Parts: sequence; structure tokens; C-alpha cells
Amino acid sequence: MKRRFITVVTTFVLATALLGQAPPPPAAAPAATPAATPAVPPVPITDADLKSIPAPKAEDRAKGDPDGGFTGTVADVTVNDAKKGLSIGDLVNQVGQNKIAINFVWTLVCGFLVMFMQAGFAVVETGLCRAKNANHTMMMNFMVYGVGMLAFWLIGFPLQMGGVGAVANLGGTPPINAEYTIQLFGKAWGLWGQNGYFLFHNGTYDVAVMVVFLFQMVFMDTALTIVTGSAAERWKYAAFIASSFIMGAFTYPLFANWAWGNGWLANLGANYGLGKGYADFAGS
Repeated sequence: MKRRFITVVTTFVLATALLGQAPPPPAAAPAATPAATPAVPPVPITDADLKSIPAPKAEDRAKGDPDGGFTGTVADVTVNDAKKGLSIGDLVNQVGQNKIAINFVWTLVCGFLVMFMQAGFAVVETGLCRAKNANHTMMMNFMVYGVGMLAFWLIGFPLQMGGVGAVANLGGTPPINAEYTIQLFGKAWGLWGQNGYFLFHNGTYDVAVMVVFLFQMVFMDTALTIVTGSAAERWKYAAFIASSFIMGAFTYPLFANWAWGNGWLANLGANYGLGKGYADFAGS
């Protein structure tokens, strides 16, 4: 009985103590997030801003420019209207022209390097021939370039690249946009190009088209040179001339059109979803 009484009293005391405690203070409200500062809109450049850019003085440039600080400045931007002065349009045009000019130079340099493959083939083929045929083999390697280039200029280039369309990295090349196609299974399949005869036909007297011509021509002539090596000491000079002309005008351009000139192999990707169409496994 005594133990129960002690238990009841202890419970009563603890309950009274707990009920007498002050309630915990309410949790503080989270601090308000400060409003984001609105971004300052960019201030567009105006023609007046361009006119305020100082150009190097003539007397400073006359002293020489060893560190390049006076070269390639605002004074070197071509102005379309001398009375109006430098404008945003002039600046934008200069940037675009510089981009395409750099691409021109790089494409031409690559073409020149391939051109020197002719010299390598000439030395190799001549060295593998007997002494009595050395002159004949070397002459073929020289002449194949001229014969192939003539055939490519007359017929081969338009057949190969006359319908390739716009080459964006070279400024568009809009004149070479006519590909002869046939309709098969509801799809268009390119067979050969139609623009670019003599580099003059249908507006192809164009600087970008000429760059494409040189780049494609050196690869065509390299293919023709390989044939001269395989037939060295085995054919006459007249047969070599005829074969080189036919290959430069028809054989190589037709196959190249199918692969690289918007022909039917190049269209496999667009027509049937087979990747991107023809891919050159050798990387050439």
C-alpha cells in the first residue's frame, strides 16, 4: 500500500512539473530572399562608337611596326561608303570575308600538297622501270597532269561537282546546284552534275567554284597517275593520252559524283536513313 502511494505521488509531481513548463518559442520565420537585381541589358554598338576608335597615326606607322601593334587595326577595315565612314555593316562584312578567305587559303594549300604527289609518283615509277624506259615513264607522269586537267576542265568537273550544291565553308558555291537525277521507288537518285562546263557555264565563273575545281582536280590527276605506274613499260604514248583523257573526263568524275558530288551513294543517308550515306573509309 505504501509503495502504491509513493508511485501515485511521484507521478503527480512529475506531471505537475511538466505541465508548468513554458511552451517552446515558435520557430523563427525564414528570412525573406532579397529580390534579384535585374540584369543590365547590353548596350548595342553603334556606328558612332566605331568612329570613336582611334586609328594609328601616319607618322607612327612611318616609323615601322616591329611588334604588329599598328597592323590589323580599324584603319585596315574596308569602308563601303567613304563619306559615311566605318559602319557596323562594314565590320560584319569584313569578318565574313576573312572567314571565307582563310578557308580558301587552307583548301588551296591542301590542294597544292596533293599536287606534289605527282612528283613522288614520277620518281617512284621511273625508279622501278628499266633504264631504256625511264624517259618514257617520266614524260607520262608530266603529261598526265596536263591531259587530265584539260579533260576535267572541259567535261569532268561539271559531271562530278556540277550538282553538289552549297559548300558553306567556301561561301555557298550556289552555281553548282544542278544534278541530273532519276526517280526510283519514290526517291531521287543523282547520276551526274550539269553545271560548270569550262568553269563558265551557268554562272560558274566564280571564285569559290574555282577553289573547288582545283581541290578536286588534283585528286583526279593523282588517280590518273596511279594508272600510268601500273601500265609503265606496257603501253604506247598514244594509248596513254587517250586513256588519261577518258578517265579525266568520264570515268573518275562519274564515280566521284556518286560518292562526293551529291550522287546516289551520297543520297543513301537521306533516302533510306543509312547514316550519312557514303563514307570514305580511307579518309581521303
